Amino acid sequence: MNPPKRFLNVGGNNKGIPLALEYRGWEHVMLDIDPRSNADLICDARQLATLAPSAFDSVYCSQNLEHYHRHEGLQVLKGFRHILKDDGFAFIIVPDMQAVMKIVVERELDIDDVLYRTRSGMSILVRDVIYGYGREIEASGNDFFAHKTGFTTRSLQQFLEEAGFAQVIARRKGWLDVMAFAFKQPPSAAMQDYAQSTLDRLQHG
Repeated sequence: MNPPKRFLNVGGNNKGIPLALEYRGWEHVMLDIDPRSNADLICDARQLATLAPSAFDSVYCSQNLEHYHRHEGLQVLKGFRHILKDDGFAFIIVPDMQAVMKIVVERELDIDDVLYRTRSGMSILVRDVIYGYGREIEASGNDFFAHKTGFTTRSLQQFLEEAGFAQVIARRKGWLDVMAFAFKQPPSAAMQDYAQSTLDRLQHG
């Protein structure tokens, strides 16, 4: 019997947060810089190159890449390639700054206006999406919760290609996020179909 595939959840914060269905049955290893997260690996994602190479089938990184300055984000992505197996891929989700700007203009919102409310009723301001959730940054005193760069569908694809990924498929997710599959090496036709079907399913989620 083949061992389960392994994925590294970078900046996952909490293993209780639901993940993409595609990772069901995989071995879940979580990495986070915050010791309070009780992650399997307490590590700064900018130091991924210090981990064993080719150790994971996939890297999952949701709402985390925007927490690094651009040059640091490039370092993080190169770390993804370091820890991925040759046939591995990264699955990345970030806020869609093009969508945010469009909503701000169309609704004539101020930076301190509410952009949306979470299912639990939490108000997320325009500035929270651009700069990071202000209340969390203030309460924790941790600068790593701040947002230091932003992405659109095109810029995320170009950023991943700049980091050396062989093929990237990027698309909008829902109304306020961008997602991308990034392959370390050119994927097989089956893996391309897998990525496309996953993005199709999540695009309007």
